[in-house]
Amino acid sequence: MSLLLVAAAPWLLTTGYWRGILVLCAMNVLLALSLNLVMGYTGQLNLGQSAFFGIGAYVSTILIKSHGWNFWLAALAAILASGFVGLALAAFATRLKGHYLAIASLGFAVITYQVLINWESVTQGVRGIYGILPPVPNTVALFYLVAGIAAAVYLLLDNLVRSPVGDTLRAIREDEISAASLGVNAAIWKAFAFGLGAAIAGLAGVFYPGFVGTLVPDAFGIIESFTMMAMVIVGGMGTMIGPVIGAVVLTFLPELLRGFGELRLMIYGLALTLVVLFMPGGIVQAWMSVRHKTRP
Repeated sequence: MSLLLVAAAPWLLTTGYWRGILVLCAMNVLLALSLNLVMGYTGQLNLGQSAFFGIGAYVSTILIKSHGWNFWLAALAAILASGFVGLALAAFATRLKGHYLAIASLGFAVITYQVLINWESVTQGVRGIYGILPPVPNTVALFYLVAGIAAAVYLLLDNLVRSPVGDTLRAIREDEISAASLGVNAAIWKAFAFGLGAAIAGLAGVFYPGFVGTLVPDAFGIIESFTMMAMVIVGGMGTMIGPVIGAVVLTFLPELLRGFGELRLMIYGLALTLVVLFMPGGIVQAWMSVRHKTRP
């Protein structure tokens, strides 16, 4: 049913604007899934996910525009670069916990943003890179491409978290000391989650430049990391379907509130606050609680 709805979406929302929102939603699903692996399954509070999103976007675009690479080869290189940087950061981040990790990852996002701004000979800085073409001819095809890849990533991660690897990650999240007493090397598994999450964020990044046609550093500021975290928390952290729901809700909600003008941000913020206060486990947990109560 869900796949049918996804397939029909571009034909239900027929304007160019809403089809663009669908593409953005598919990218946000990838980003939410990537962060959920780190936050939801290993308990690492990562506020630097926007950096990996930006690395994927810039590496692929620079290879295509400046060096004439094929899109798919450039995309593969960008994914590997994002994953490698994620592993490099994990070498330090796995020694940190809680708010210390949050501050460190936030600092990494700020550094990456400043590099994108100031390394003008490569990134063009605030002037940006223009005339970026998508890998497919139109918005509908781009949506199906990104949504199909998001579905494949979902299935991959779903199988991963249902396997013994998922049990290991959850054990680290719940009690790292107890997991270590059972022979689990928490540092290696945290690095694995960090690197894989970074690679998936980089995968989302390779489609962003072709979607908007331009590439500027402002698209990868720290506010994007908080938006991704909101998607994971609102949907249901530590579940697979939760981040997908959170990404869909928080992509479409601001657009649906545009009719309220200046009040829309206030309404949006109030809605997020109410979800956190009254549904701390996210939409998925709230739905499961309702189902449990309504069962005879």
